[in-house]
Amino acid sequence: MLLAHIPHYPNRDTTIWLLISLILVSIPHITRLPFWVPLVLVSLLALRYFAITKWAKLPSATVQFFLALLVVAGIFIHYKTLMGRDPGVALLVALCGLKFIEMKNRRDALLLCFLGYFLIITNFLYSQSIPTALYMGLVMIITTGTLISLAHSTQELSHKKRFKLASILLLQGLPIMLLLFVLFPRISGPLWGLPKDAHTGQTGLSDRLELGTISELSLSDEIAFRVEFKDNIPLPADRYWRGPVLWNTDGKNWHSGFQRNIENPPLKVDYLGNPYHYTLTLEPNGKPWLLALDIPTQAPDTIRSRLQHDLQILAQRPIQYRTRYELTSYSYYRIDHLTDNSDADDLKRLDFYLRTALQLPDNWHPKTRALGEQWRARYENPMDIVNQALIYFNQEPFYYTFLSPLMLTDPIDQFMFEMRRGFCEHYAAAFTVLMRSAGIPTRIVTGYLGGRINPVNGMLIVRQRDAHAWNEVWLEGQGWVRVDPTGAVSPERIEQGIDTALSSDFPELLNPFQDMLLGEWLQQLQDRWDAVNSLWNQWVLGYDAQRQKSIGHWLNLGDIDWQELTVGLVLGVSVILLGLLWWLLRPQYPPNIDPAHVLYLRLCRRLARLGIERAPCEGPLHFAQRVSRTYPEWASKIQYATELYIKARYQAHPSPDILPKLRAAIRQFI
Repeated sequence: MLLAHIPHYPNRDTTIWLLISLILVSIPHITRLPFWVPLVLVSLLALRYFAITKWAKLPSATVQFFLALLVVAGIFIHYKTLMGRDPGVALLVALCGLKFIEMKNRRDALLLCFLGYFLIITNFLYSQSIPTALYMGLVMIITTGTLISLAHSTQELSHKKRFKLASILLLQGLPIMLLLFVLFPRISGPLWGLPKDAHTGQTGLSDRLELGTISELSLSDEIAFRVEFKDNIPLPADRYWRGPVLWNTDGKNWHSGFQRNIENPPLKVDYLGNPYHYTLTLEPNGKPWLLALDIPTQAPDTIRSRLQHDLQILAQRPIQYRTRYELTSYSYYRIDHLTDNSDADDLKRLDFYLRTALQLPDNWHPKTRALGEQWRARYENPMDIVNQALIYFNQEPFYYTFLSPLMLTDPIDQFMFEMRRGFCEHYAAAFTVLMRSAGIPTRIVTGYLGGRINPVNGMLIVRQRDAHAWNEVWLEGQGWVRVDPTGAVSPERIEQGIDTALSSDFPELLNPFQDMLLGEWLQQLQDRWDAVNSLWNQWVLGYDAQRQKSIGHWLNLGDIDWQELTVGLVLGVSVILLGLLWWLLRPQYPPNIDPAHVLYLRLCRRLARLGIERAPCEGPLHFAQRVSRTYPEWASKIQYATELYIKARYQAHPSPDILPKLRAAIRQFI
């Protein structure tokens, strides 16, 4: 038999609540799953609904079993595994649909509700944004309303009341949730690990540079990091954020080529100008480097990291979570690898680095190398060669563009003598080949340039499209000196940012309404939204042990440890539970009590104090007659008050002034 009897549990209303909750919780996953998984879910939900309305019949248990096998096999074939975030979510969504048609009793329905709660959590594996949190809050209310529907099988609650009751239940749990969030002792790092595929899709700089890779980042509007300066804010042209430093090349690709644990030579850094003290919040990128403004004085002490010999900061582990650290940097400096205490070994290490910064692959870039050698023969001073290269980029018909043509043979020679259209990495790579050919040690530094200050909170926001590449040359007596050849071609890129520099290629990068009142209003709206997102990232997503300690300092409690936090957590939860207990055990009054009845009870209490107590079984008219017989002088008053009470209580449409009259009549018995 291939068709099953229609199950009787749960009823139609509860089934619809459950169906809606499963659809709502699965909607954000639609674009993340194989196309057929959402189709399977919707088909199974629809089949169950039509079975309830007698328009269809459910498949038998045998058919359901083979259908489950097909779903599991399909997911395994698609992902090549059943482990990990993506296959796990796909399997959970599909199995919810299968369980929906297999549901027979209360236990099955409760299990589906709890799977719905679990699906809510899975959405946060992909996004922890404010809209996601608000949407999942709504889904949680619907799922809780489904539980209420299961508990009230008699359906005496309307849909509106179920929704309201679910909202109240969740709001009642909010104080304890906030207390747990704030006071639960935090440890350095996440409380749990995520599957490896949970970190796929992260964008950012790479430790390998191929011409065109940075320009691809310029299409991304994602935030790379946020910076909060404590005092001075550097000018836009001085906002060089240092990332991977590239030394070696095979002709097409550039990479570091050094082991991270190589012994650093002693550095002599003369910091010039004003220091910049700042706190940087780095978005997860799956890479080990920590961005820093130009030359940092040291690696952050809150993260296991190391300041390398080329002044890039490498963390011990890849950045898989939002990371916050404090640094001090200088934009003006003088770097030398030798100090007053340098010995022969230091000289050897310096010679090794300088020779590395002169290497070029054999049989590559012959035309560019010939030009560099020509300048070497013409100029004695290395700085004159550097300036000649910048003049060459400025005066020859080079064009700064994101839409650089494809260069398949020799990318440097093609760029220098044929295409002459390229992005910052084209100019940085070509400049490196020219300088090394002229005998000047040169390396490529990748990172970000610029960023925009949000006027709402004063925080600098640097996006992926601000990615940049520049150079550092070794000049005798000056050490490593920063040179940005992009500035010779597109000075507006350095001074005004990427949006202005590429406005000819992508006019949509500029706000089309920027010269209008609407454009100003849209920009203010975006700034406020960015400020709210920043608070969300800082105090919710980035709430760590450091933030927890800062609250202790704000409350003048000093450095609070995990034992004190635990005591505070227990006390806080106890106070909330005691308050809830008082609320539940407080004197109860009948809901929606009739105000006329309240006034009449007041009259009875006053007469009782005068010696006439109304019997529980005595009606108002009988009581009034007894009062009149006992005290004839009160007969007219008690009869009048009783008549008003009966009208106010039992008349279909009593006069609006009847309650004031009743209140006035009762006052006569004082």
